[in-house]
Amino acid sequence: MKFTQQGRGIVQAIALVLSLALPLLLAVSAADARVGGGLSSGSRGMRTFSPPPSTSTAPGTASPFNRTMTQPGSPGLGAPLGGGGGFFGGSGRGLLGGLAAGFLGAGLLGMLFGGGMFGGLGGMSSIFGLILQIGLIVIVVRLAMSWWQRRHQTAYAGAAAGPAAPASFRTGSGFGLGSGSAPLEILPADYQAFERLLGEIQAAWSDEDIARLHTLGTPELVSYFSGDIQANKARNVVNKVSDVKLLQGDLAEAWREGDTDYASVAMRYSLVDKTFDRLTGRLVDGSEAPTEATEVWTFVRPRGGNWELSAIQQT
Repeated sequence: MKFTQQGRGIVQAIALVLSLALPLLLAVSAADARVGGGLSSGSRGMRTFSPPPSTSTAPGTASPFNRTMTQPGSPGLGAPLGGGGGFFGGSGRGLLGGLAAGFLGAGLLGMLFGGGMFGGLGGMSSIFGLILQIGLIVIVVRLAMSWWQRRHQTAYAGAAAGPAAPASFRTGSGFGLGSGSAPLEILPADYQAFERLLGEIQAAWSDEDIARLHTLGTPELVSYFSGDIQANKARNVVNKVSDVKLLQGDLAEAWREGDTDYASVAMRYSLVDKTFDRLTGRLVDGSEAPTEATEVWTFVRPRGGNWELSAIQQT
């Protein structure tokens, strides 16, 4: 009875922590008023549902898209990179799927019938045994996914590395070399275009210049920006971004689909982000103090055309 009460106290403590953390998380989300609204929006062609590789600028995993017009069932989109079989299996089966299902099934049966990894030690021990088994499965899955991702990157990054970028691109105020090799060669002029678009898109957003945004981004992405601007107008506020400076950036991946080039670039930049009351000019949110953001921007261009922004992903 005493052990049950202790377990109940732990659950209550966790619930209290979550209840206190939720308002803070909501406040942080509301403060992301810059272009994109702190969401992951847009499309990355056939790689929309495959996260871009991590880089030194963005060592974590980019979040999945909150807003995209690409459908998971579209031909060539969202399919497993290794085909229908292999280590994972096309439908959640395969070697890893079978192991996971077996361990999880054993844990559930053990909990239901009093057996399992800690059979004979009581109901609470069975629960802990199930939690331990699930933890082991998570570790195995992560190790397997890391191995599979490295193997896949080797498969599609077989082209030779292009010429090294100028020294200015290796400093803390420019782009690094990123993955070092890609099927599509990214030149110093391309990096300069990415940095220029970072500033021009933020400026057009601050001016609420939809026409200008249409020359800098894809129609899909601009439709999201337009909706965000309309939402600001409905709230009688306007977001102004200034002093945008690229601090660090590197290439996550670059590839070609038919006559279209894609490049996903991790960028860490600083900016002054302020939101004003549209009628009175009163500062509603933000300050003169610069803040930093780290995002993965995907750029697209037709063969022989100019780069434009097609996606923003949070890290």
